[in-house]
Amino acid sequence: PTRCRSMRVRSVWWQRPVGPCTNWGSLRQERVDVNLEIDTVQTYVRHAMGQMVEVAERLGDDLLNERPVGDETNAVGALIVHCCELTNFWLAHVAGGQPTERNRDAEFEQVSTVAEVREMVERTLEATRGDLERIAIGDTDADPVLRQFLPGGDESDDSLVLHVIEELFQHLGHMEITADVLLAR
Repeated sequence: PTRCRSMRVRSVWWQRPVGPCTNWGSLRQERVDVNLEIDTVQTYVRHAMGQMVEVAERLGDDLLNERPVGDETNAVGALIVHCCELTNFWLAHVAGGQPTERNRDAEFEQVSTVAEVREMVERTLEATRGDLERIAIGDTDADPVLRQFLPGGDESDDSLVLHVIEELFQHLGHMEITADVLLAR
C-alpha cells in the first residue's frame, strides 16, 4: 500500500485516575502525541459510514425515514444525512475554510431512500480524502469560533479530525439502536 502523509496529533487529551485505579473521581488530564496516517483516518471514516449504509439496508426504504419514538427522535436516514453534512462541515469548512450553506436543522427532516443515502455516503467519502490531504499538508484556515467547541481546548486540525470520527461512531450507535427498535416492532 502507498504510504500517505502523516497527521501528527500533538495534543490529544488523555485522562487517567490520580492514585488507585478505583479512584475515577479525580482524573488528571495530560497531552500525549499520536501519529495518524491519512489512510488510517480514511479507514475509520469509511468503516463508520459503511456500517451506516448497512443499517440503512437492514431497514430498507420502508423504515429508513421512520422515527423510532415520535418526533423527538431521529430517523436513521436523517442521521446518515447529518453525518455526511457534519463530515463536510468540519473538514471542508471549519478546517479548510471553504464556504458553507449548511442547515443543520434541515438535515434531521430530510427524507431519503437507501440508494440516495448510499450515494451521499460515497460522495462524502470522496470529498473526505481530499479534505484530509489538505489538512495533512497544512492547507487549512483555522476557524477559532467553531474550534473553541473541540474537547480540552485543543483547536488543532488534528483534534478536529478526531472530533469527526467521534461524531460518526456516536451517531452510528444511535442508528444501530434505532434500527433494533424499529425492527423489533
